[in-house]
Amino acid sequence: MNRANQYQQRQQALAPLSRSEPWDMLIIGGGITGAGIAREAARRGLAVLLIEQKDFAWGTSSRSSKMVHGGLRYIASGDFKTTLHSVRERERMLNEASGLVNEMHYVMPHYKGKFPPPWIFNNLLRVYDKLAGKHYFKYFEKDAFLSLNPHIKQDKFLGASQFSDAVTDDSRLVMRVLDEAIHDGAHAINYLKAESLITTEQGLVVGATLKDTSPQHSTHTHDVQAKVVVSATGAWADTLRMQASQQTEQTFHKQIRPSRGSHLVVSQERLPLNQAYTFLHPVDKRAIFVFPWENRTVLGTTDLDHPPLDDTEVGITNAEVDYLLTATNDLFDDVDISRKDVISSWAGVRPLISDGNDGKRVSPSKEKRDHSVWLDNNLVTVSGGKLTTFRLIALDVLKVCQKVLELDESATQDNVLYSSQVFSKQTSTNPKFTALPLPLQQRLKGFYGLQLDTLLELAHDDDLAYVTDSNTIWAEIRFAARYEQVIHLDDLLLRRTRLGLILPNGAMTPLISQRVKQICQQELGWDEQKWQQEADRYQALWQRYYYLPVA
Repeated sequence: MNRANQYQQRQQALAPLSRSEPWDMLIIGGGITGAGIAREAARRGLAVLLIEQKDFAWGTSSRSSKMVHGGLRYIASGDFKTTLHSVRERERMLNEASGLVNEMHYVMPHYKGKFPPPWIFNNLLRVYDKLAGKHYFKYFEKDAFLSLNPHIKQDKFLGASQFSDAVTDDSRLVMRVLDEAIHDGAHAINYLKAESLITTEQGLVVGATLKDTSPQHSTHTHDVQAKVVVSATGAWADTLRMQASQQTEQTFHKQIRPSRGSHLVVSQERLPLNQAYTFLHPVDKRAIFVFPWENRTVLGTTDLDHPPLDDTEVGITNAEVDYLLTATNDLFDDVDISRKDVISSWAGVRPLISDGNDGKRVSPSKEKRDHSVWLDNNLVTVSGGKLTTFRLIALDVLKVCQKVLELDESATQDNVLYSSQVFSKQTSTNPKFTALPLPLQQRLKGFYGLQLDTLLELAHDDDLAYVTDSNTIWAEIRFAARYEQVIHLDDLLLRRTRLGLILPNGAMTPLISQRVKQICQQELGWDEQKWQQEADRYQALWQRYYYLPVA
């Protein structure tokens, strides 16, 4: 294969831009919110185009804490409605996306004289379970718990409360939802930036001028018309809202409060866990999680105000590294996790909705996680909210879109994703699939849904092996390179797969990188020069934003 392959893939991806008729809906933003809106709009028969200025899930939706949770803390603040909606969506995804969204046990250790005492927390968990219609709560007495969890601090230990939420691969969740939107007729294109809005003389938004930011077409622009434009750009939402409102930087009332959350990844050998721990940081009493993910252990998360955003990457700071290590070593007092144990890091920016009154702001941790939807001169903007409730957010957006666009609600369905019952029957009898371990079968069904047959057909015989000690098989890398609009190496190693987060040196050790290079040459047509350009670019990016900051 020659280098023209990636060019041809890009030309195919851009082909929908030649449409002569206005789109029913142009969605700007390729994270979970945009993907969810595209999913709901396409299933109603709308002509939908979704664009993303970087890569799909590049922003917050590949850098979350990977948790699909009900928002236990909202009960404590009296917000039962948000918790009720969240736990019901959590249960829905556990049922519909098994293998991609999986139940995970959480434990809260209790210590004498420390908040919260067992009786308060356990009553909270009983309410939590009642809202979900499930019974997950358990309480472990001191000796029973310590026999199974010898690493935690034992001084003044009373016992531990256990509850359940869920864990996912957030970036793959975006791709699964997007794929099902595409299956229902939507089009999605990455590396396509909304440079400016197109407006009528009356100021109504009727489309956008799009700039191709991929290396092959970086000077190309496209004017796209749409009956309604939806901005699902998360922490960047104020930018387009200001354009639509025709206000200036001085007069526009910004409502997005960017908040950075950062995480560290260490090996399971250094901190072996089979469940998540949640506890309060010894310094500021913020909730911290330490949990197993992708055969590794994750420490997170911080919650700090972030400076005004641009289009560059976000990385962890030295203060945040120290903050997470301090919390972890305070609870697990015989493991002594240090910087030398860190495999990787990631940081993302959450879009919190603020009242704009800087002088009376609460800390980011105490801000509500509710979403908001605005309509400004035909531009519908959505921001805020949680990964767990992306479907409900999408439905709220469509309600606002009904003010300017007729929707066919007869096509409404309750499911988030197609169930495994609609997968091709070829999968269950495919010898490539039946020979795989059952946990891997379940994972692949959850990760790839309707595309699983295609992945199996594409796989070479040696592609069905795991990539070292990860849960990823080589066939996933090949499938992503062929079918999932991979433009840069970081698309492949940080979002389509998570190898760059869980393997040493961002998965660029000689044996791993040589095999990845071979797949990129075969599926993308990268020659030696192109591979080296991408490898150099990726390693510089990983070192700066996905490892440890320079001390």
